Amino acid sequence: MKNKSLTREQSKTLLKTLKARFEKNMNRHEGLSWGNIQKKLEADPEKLWSLNKMEETEGEPDVIDYNKEIDEYSFVDCSPESPKRRSLCYDYKAWNSRKANKPESNVIDTAAEMGVELLNEDQYRQLQKLGKFDLKTSSWIQTPSHIRQLGGAVFCDRRYDTVFTYHNGADSYYAARGFRGSLRV
Repeated sequence: MKNKSLTREQSKTLLKTLKARFEKNMNRHEGLSWGNIQKKLEADPEKLWSLNKMEETEGEPDVIDYNKEIDEYSFVDCSPESPKRRSLCYDYKAWNSRKANKPESNVIDTAAEMGVELLNEDQYRQLQKLGKFDLKTSSWIQTPSHIRQLGGAVFCDRRYDTVFTYHNGADSYYAARGFRGSLRV
């Protein structure tokens, strides 16, 4: 099993980066305190490892929601453009069906390896209320099973100051299409 923890120094560096981003973008999480979030992260090294994976791929994770009932924070990739985990088809089935020019991997497996979830359409639209994201790129989102069963997959972007939801064959991949992850802590 792969070690899903960071060294003490890596943890310290990541927490410093996350805190600075948190403080710079208070509009994303008004009324929340970094101290409470940091305590939860320090108590869960595997979540910190996942956030580091988001950071390594330039996802710029930040807190965008807090569920008071269950004391859970939601981190999401908040990079202006889709993070540097691109040129991936949607899932293993789509990847495996390609006869030629297979991409390195697929979105679903990559997200699972990172320990994050793919955003659904509602989460993507909520993110877009906090800023303008994917003005030049696009991001795969969770695809409803009836669409996936027919060979399709869904992605979103923002053009003309409007959030659009589109479809493609699940086996397609593009240099400008990645995915945004979500992590609950």
